[in-house]
Amino acid sequence: MQEGDRTMTTTAFIPIKMNSERIPGKNVKLFSDGITLVQVVQKTLLKINEIDKVVVFCSDDRIKDYILDGVDFIKRPVSLDTKETVCGDLIREFLKVVKSDIYIMANTTSPFIKSERFTACINAVKSGDYDSAFAVKRLQKFIWYDNKPLNFSLDFAPRTQDMEPYFCELSSPYVFTRKVFETVGGRTGYRPFMCECDEIEAIDIDYPEDFILAETVYTHILKGGR
Repeated sequence: MQEGDRTMTTTAFIPIKMNSERIPGKNVKLFSDGITLVQVVQKTLLKINEIDKVVVFCSDDRIKDYILDGVDFIKRPVSLDTKETVCGDLIREFLKVVKSDIYIMANTTSPFIKSERFTACINAVKSGDYDSAFAVKRLQKFIWYDNKPLNFSLDFAPRTQDMEPYFCELSSPYVFTRKVFETVGGRTGYRPFMCECDEIEAIDIDYPEDFILAETVYTHILKGGR
Protein backbone atom coordinates (compact mmCIF):
# COMPACT_ATOMS: atom_id res chain seq x y z
CA MET A 1 0.00 0.00 0.00
CA GLN A 2 1.24 3.46 -0.81
CA GLU A 3 0.33 6.85 0.53
CA GLY A 4 0.78 9.26 -2.36
CA ASP A 5 4.15 8.43 -3.89
CA ARG A 6 5.61 7.09 -0.64
CA THR A 7 5.65 3.41 0.32
CA MET A 8 4.14 2.92 3.76
CA THR A 9 6.46 1.53 6.44
CA THR A 10 5.61 -1.20 8.95
CA THR A 11 7.39 -1.51 12.30
CA ALA A 12 6.96 -4.27 14.87
CA PHE A 13 7.94 -3.66 18.46
CA ILE A 14 8.22 -5.98 21.45
CA PRO A 15 7.72 -4.14 24.75
CA ILE A 16 9.78 -5.79 27.49
CA LYS A 17 9.82 -5.27 31.22
CA MET A 18 12.65 -7.09 32.95
CA ASN A 19 11.12 -6.79 36.42
CA SER A 20 8.06 -8.95 35.79
CA GLU A 21 6.12 -9.44 39.00
CA ARG A 22 4.00 -12.57 38.55
CA ILE A 23 6.78 -14.54 36.80
CA PRO A 24 10.19 -13.09 37.70
CA GLY A 25 12.43 -12.90 34.64
CA LYS A 26 9.55 -14.11 32.45
CA ASN A 27 10.70 -12.60 29.18
CA VAL A 28 14.10 -14.30 29.31
CA LYS A 29 12.97 -17.63 30.75
CA LEU A 30 14.32 -20.60 28.83
CA PHE A 31 12.41 -23.24 26.94
CA SER A 32 13.78 -26.78 26.75
CA ASP A 33 16.10 -26.08 23.80
CA GLY A 34 17.67 -22.98 25.39
CA ILE A 35 15.69 -20.35 23.49
CA THR A 36 14.13 -17.59 25.57
CA LEU A 37 10.54 -16.40 25.47
CA VAL A 38 11.46 -13.08 23.86
CA GLN A 39 13.54 -14.86 21.22
CA VAL A 40 10.61 -17.07 20.20
CA VAL A 41 8.64 -13.95 19.32
CA GLN A 42 11.60 -12.33 17.55
CA LYS A 43 12.06 -15.42 15.36
CA THR A 44 8.42 -15.25 14.29
CA LEU A 45 8.59 -11.55 13.43
CA LEU A 46 11.83 -11.92 11.47
CA LYS A 47 10.12 -14.39 9.12
CA ILE A 48 7.47 -11.88 8.03
CA ASN A 49 8.31 -10.10 4.79
CA GLU A 50 5.67 -7.42 5.36
CA ILE A 51 7.58 -6.07 8.38
CA ASP A 52 10.29 -3.50 7.65
CA LYS A 53 11.76 -3.25 11.14
CA VAL A 54 11.62 -5.24 14.39
CA VAL A 55 12.46 -3.48 17.66
CA VAL A 56 12.83 -4.61 21.26
CA PHE A 57 11.64 -1.74 23.47
CA CYS A 58 13.10 -2.10 26.96
CA SER A 59 14.61 0.07 29.70
CA ASP A 60 17.24 -2.50 30.75
CA ASP A 61 20.44 -2.97 28.74
CA ARG A 62 20.64 -6.60 29.90
CA ILE A 63 18.01 -7.47 27.29
CA LYS A 64 20.66 -6.92 24.60
CA ASP A 65 22.06 -10.37 25.38
CA TYR A 66 18.79 -11.87 24.11
CA ILE A 67 18.30 -9.83 20.94
CA LEU A 68 18.67 -11.73 17.67
CA ASP A 69 20.52 -10.52 14.57
CA GLY A 70 18.25 -8.30 12.51
CA VAL A 71 16.39 -6.90 15.52
CA ASP A 72 17.00 -3.38 16.83
CA PHE A 73 17.09 -2.22 20.43
CA ILE A 74 15.58 1.03 21.64
CA LYS A 75 15.92 1.98 25.27
CA ARG A 76 12.73 3.23 26.87
CA PRO A 77 12.37 5.28 30.08
CA VAL A 78 12.50 3.34 33.36
CA SER A 79 9.38 5.24 34.37
CA LEU A 80 7.43 2.92 32.03
CA ASP A 81 8.26 -0.13 34.16
CA THR A 82 5.81 0.62 36.98
CA LYS A 83 2.55 -1.10 37.93
CA GLU A 84 0.68 2.02 36.84
CA THR A 85 1.97 1.88 33.25
CA VAL A 86 -0.72 0.92 30.75
CA CYS A 87 -0.50 -0.15 27.13
CA GLY A 88 -1.23 3.32 25.78
CA ASP A 89 1.74 4.76 27.65
CA LEU A 90 4.11 2.31 25.92
CA ILE A 91 2.67 2.98 22.49
CA ARG A 92 2.74 6.74 22.93
CA GLU A 93 6.41 6.67 23.91
CA PHE A 94 7.34 4.34 21.07
CA LEU A 95 5.59 6.53 18.51
CA LYS A 96 7.65 9.47 19.76
CA VAL A 97 10.93 7.79 18.83
CA VAL A 98 10.01 5.65 15.81
CA LYS A 99 8.23 7.08 12.80
CA SER A 100 6.19 4.55 10.89
CA ASP A 101 2.83 4.30 9.16
CA ILE A 102 1.80 0.92 10.56
CA TYR A 103 2.79 -0.44 13.95
CA ILE A 104 2.65 -3.97 15.31
CA MET A 105 2.66 -4.43 19.06
CA ALA A 106 3.91 -7.99 19.66
CA ASN A 107 3.78 -9.06 23.29
CA THR A 108 5.78 -12.02 24.54
CA THR A 109 2.84 -13.32 26.58
CA SER A 110 1.40 -14.85 23.37
CA PRO A 111 4.52 -16.52 21.96
CA PHE A 112 2.89 -19.07 19.67
CA ILE A 113 0.94 -16.80 17.31
CA LYS A 114 1.75 -18.03 13.79
CA SER A 115 3.49 -15.73 11.32
CA GLU A 116 0.55 -16.02 8.93
CA ARG A 117 -1.73 -14.42 11.55
CA PHE A 118 0.59 -11.42 11.72
CA THR A 119 0.57 -11.26 7.93
CA ALA A 120 -3.22 -11.44 7.78
CA CYS A 121 -3.51 -8.58 10.28
CA ILE A 122 -0.94 -6.43 8.47
CA ASN A 123 -2.54 -6.97 5.07
CA ALA A 124 -5.99 -6.21 6.46
CA VAL A 125 -4.81 -2.81 7.66
CA LYS A 126 -2.80 -2.16 4.50
CA SER A 127 -5.86 -2.86 2.39
CA GLY A 128 -7.62 0.18 3.82
CA ASP A 129 -10.73 -1.87 4.55
CA TYR A 130 -9.78 -1.96 8.24
CA ASP A 131 -8.04 0.64 10.38
CA SER A 132 -6.59 -1.85 12.88
CA ALA A 133 -6.35 -5.57 13.59
CA PHE A 134 -5.88 -7.96 16.47
CA ALA A 135 -5.91 -11.68 17.24
CA VAL A 136 -8.86 -13.38 18.93
CA LYS A 137 -9.97 -16.67 20.40
CA ARG A 138 -13.51 -17.86 19.70
CA LEU A 139 -15.58 -18.64 22.81
CA GLN A 140 -18.65 -20.84 22.56
CA LYS A 141 -19.14 -21.72 26.21
CA PHE A 142 -21.75 -21.15 28.86
CA ILE A 143 -20.81 -17.81 30.38
CA TRP A 144 -22.05 -16.39 33.66
CA TYR A 145 -21.80 -12.80 34.86
CA ASP A 146 -22.92 -11.43 38.21
CA ASN A 147 -24.49 -14.83 39.08
CA LYS A 148 -26.63 -14.76 35.94
CA PRO A 149 -26.37 -16.55 32.59
CA LEU A 150 -24.89 -14.16 30.06
CA ASN A 151 -25.32 -15.98 26.76
CA PHE A 152 -28.01 -18.61 27.47
CA SER A 153 -31.18 -18.99 29.48
CA LEU A 154 -31.81 -21.24 32.46
CA ASP A 155 -34.67 -23.03 30.71
CA PHE A 156 -32.68 -23.77 27.56
CA ALA A 157 -29.04 -24.72 27.20
CA PRO A 158 -28.18 -25.13 23.50
CA ARG A 159 -25.40 -27.21 22.08
CA THR A 160 -22.22 -25.18 22.41
CA GLN A 161 -21.52 -25.46 18.67
CA ASP A 162 -24.88 -23.76 18.02
CA MET A 163 -24.24 -20.82 20.35
CA GLU A 164 -23.49 -17.35 19.06
CA PRO A 165 -19.72 -16.96 19.51
CA TYR A 166 -17.99 -14.41 21.67
CA PHE A 167 -14.47 -13.37 20.77
CA CYS A 168 -11.75 -12.76 23.34
CA GLU A 169 -8.76 -10.58 22.45
CA LEU A 170 -5.35 -12.22 22.68
CA SER A 171 -2.37 -10.26 23.89
CA SER A 172 -0.65 -10.24 20.50
CA PRO A 173 -0.52 -8.97 17.84
CA TYR A 174 -2.12 -5.53 17.67
CA VAL A 175 -1.73 -3.84 14.31
CA PHE A 176 -2.68 -0.20 13.91
CA THR A 177 -1.77 2.97 12.06
CA ARG A 178 -0.21 6.06 13.57
CA LYS A 179 -3.38 7.91 12.56
CA VAL A 180 -5.58 5.50 14.56
CA PHE A 181 -3.56 5.94 17.74
CA GLU A 182 -3.46 9.72 17.36
CA THR A 183 -7.22 9.80 16.75
CA VAL A 184 -8.52 7.20 19.19
CA GLY A 185 -5.70 7.17 21.74
CA GLY A 186 -5.55 3.38 21.63
CA ARG A 187 -4.37 0.44 19.57
CA THR A 188 -7.80 -0.42 18.11
CA GLY A 189 -9.80 1.77 15.77
CA TYR A 190 -13.45 1.81 14.78
CA ARG A 191 -13.06 -0.66 11.89
CA PRO A 192 -10.96 -3.52 13.31
CA PHE A 193 -10.13 -6.83 11.69
CA MET A 194 -10.34 -9.78 14.06
CA CYS A 195 -8.03 -12.67 13.21
CA GLU A 196 -9.17 -15.93 14.75
CA CYS A 197 -6.45 -18.14 16.24
CA ASP A 198 -6.35 -21.73 17.47
CA GLU A 199 -6.04 -23.02 21.03
CA ILE A 200 -2.26 -23.31 21.01
CA GLU A 201 -1.85 -19.78 19.68
CA ALA A 202 -4.23 -18.58 22.39
CA ILE A 203 -1.91 -19.72 25.21
CA ASP A 204 -1.25 -16.61 27.30
CA ILE A 205 1.64 -16.56 29.78
CA ASP A 206 0.73 -14.52 32.85
CA TYR A 207 1.30 -16.92 35.76
CA PRO A 208 3.91 -19.61 36.55
CA GLU A 209 1.55 -22.44 35.60
CA ASP A 210 1.01 -20.75 32.21
CA PHE A 211 4.73 -20.97 31.49
CA ILE A 212 4.74 -24.66 32.43
CA LEU A 213 1.92 -25.25 29.94
CA ALA A 214 3.69 -23.20 27.25
CA GLU A 215 6.99 -25.00 27.78
CA THR A 216 5.24 -28.38 27.56
CA VAL A 217 3.46 -27.42 24.34
CA TYR A 218 6.66 -25.99 22.87
CA THR A 219 8.72 -29.08 23.70
CA HIS A 220 6.25 -31.80 22.72
CA ILE A 221 4.21 -30.18 19.93
CA LEU A 222 5.93 -27.15 18.41
CA LYS A 223 9.67 -27.75 18.71
CA GLY A 224 11.13 -28.07 15.25
CA GLY A 225 7.74 -27.57 13.65
CA ARG A 226 7.11 -23.84 13.88
